[in-house]
Amino acid sequence: MKRNWHEPNYTLIGTIILLIIFGLIMLSSASSVEGFEKFSDPNYFVKHQLLYGVCLGLPMMWLLTRLDYHIWKQLAFPMMAVSVVLLLLVLVPGIGVELLGAKRWIGFGGIIFQPSEIVKLTFLIYLAVWLEAKEKAIHDWSTGLAPFSIMIGFLVFMIALVQKDLGTMIVIGIIAMAAYFVAGAPWKHLLVLGGSGLAVILFFVKVLPLIIPSFSYRAHRLTVFLNPDLDPLGIGYHINQALLAIGSGGLLGVGLGRSRQKFNYLPEASNDSIFAVVAEEMGFIISVGLVILYMVFMVQGYRVAKTAPDTYGKILAAGITTWIIFQAIVNIMAMLALVPLTGIPLPLVSYGSTSLVMLLAALGILINISRQTK
Repeated sequence: MKRNWHEPNYTLIGTIILLIIFGLIMLSSASSVEGFEKFSDPNYFVKHQLLYGVCLGLPMMWLLTRLDYHIWKQLAFPMMAVSVVLLLLVLVPGIGVELLGAKRWIGFGGIIFQPSEIVKLTFLIYLAVWLEAKEKAIHDWSTGLAPFSIMIGFLVFMIALVQKDLGTMIVIGIIAMAAYFVAGAPWKHLLVLGGSGLAVILFFVKVLPLIIPSFSYRAHRLTVFLNPDLDPLGIGYHINQALLAIGSGGLLGVGLGRSRQKFNYLPEASNDSIFAVVAEEMGFIISVGLVILYMVFMVQGYRVAKTAPDTYGKILAAGITTWIIFQAIVNIMAMLALVPLTGIPLPLVSYGSTSLVMLLAALGILINISRQTK
């Protein structure tokens, strides 16, 4: 099949580059105290992000902008199978790494990575191939919704229950819903999936903690969201410190590198809470500028999806765009106490090498689709 190759979407590329640069600048500031205390190097985290995230992720992104995205059709099932094996390996002693009471990482040779971040991309590619092949069969309960629900259910079990990572599972669920919608699924299917998803979340937040006490932190997050002033030195500490950081920034901020909250007051300053440091140091205006950058990315990403040459490309482009925008919205809203804390990082800004590499790989595919739009 002849491809209609042309210049990529340069607005999309420019937005991505700005987000990466801004992310590295803010990470160098937000992580300096933690880096010095843990590794005697204030630049430890930004160096690690550069070495394993940017230096690996950017060449991968460039390569994937050149490779025809249709090549991943033949590799969709093998990549998904490998991803499932990696999810299982986190449970193997000596391979799986437990941090903060959860087994979500694989470590060998001094390298640690998170398989669930890989699943976000491989599952989307697999879904895009599967949904395109379904065509009108997607409208039937037995050939569309049922097998789709089984796939989601397996990942819920592996990620949310076994690895205790409800935030990642919610992101994967939203990506899957976006793919299902773009593929032309009936509204009644989407309503069933949405209702089932809410029921699953409520089960993990309200019911499961009664059965397994180690899952009670999720119920605490919901309690704090509904009662922000409850136990400000205990379960409400995180969100109260985040709001204090954001409020301290004012219009113009206290200045780059001058955050007070990053001095062991604000938990996860380099990761989930980095937006609070952005607001404190850079102020309201720059924080709004960051939100606008994500909005520009959203518009350009969905424009690529709308003009993609085939259903497979539409699903991939919409899924990748939804992935990044949903994470950004939830992370920022959580720091503003508009939704409960979820542990979802701010894409292209928060610390996390595996996350950054997979995001850049996905963006490489998105740019490649933009080179073949109608």
